[in-house]
Amino acid sequence: MNRRAFVFAPLAVSIFVGSARAASDLKVIYIGGEDCPPCHRWANTYKAKWLASPEFRQVAWIEIDSPRFREAYQARYWPGDLKPILDQIPRATGAPRFLIVDGGRIVSNQFGSTRWEATMTDLKILLA
Repeated sequence: MNRRAFVFAPLAVSIFVGSARAASDLKVIYIGGEDCPPCHRWANTYKAKWLASPEFRQVAWIEIDSPRFREAYQARYWPGDLKPILDQIPRATGAPRFLIVDGGRIVSNQFGSTRWEATMTDLKILLA
């Protein structure tokens, strides 16, 4: 075996793992409701493509999908570790909403099914 490969391989792996770890700190949170027509429109238009995208594999994807979209911002639908994120949302109404969270802070907050592409633009910038 080549000695240089033996010495540098662990370094290359640690750089790759570090990059993957940094990207995994990013969360994309979808907030919707089962009774929300715009949420269904988003799902029918964008969700399959999103789930198959390379960006999807680089982030944590979280869905807050309550039975009624008017209840989506109630703490009972947000797991404990997401409660600080819920507290950061300036106007906790409406769906669908797309949040990008980096290190526990909301860095992108888009509202409405037509704002998904803006969310993707923001995400691509953060992943670059």
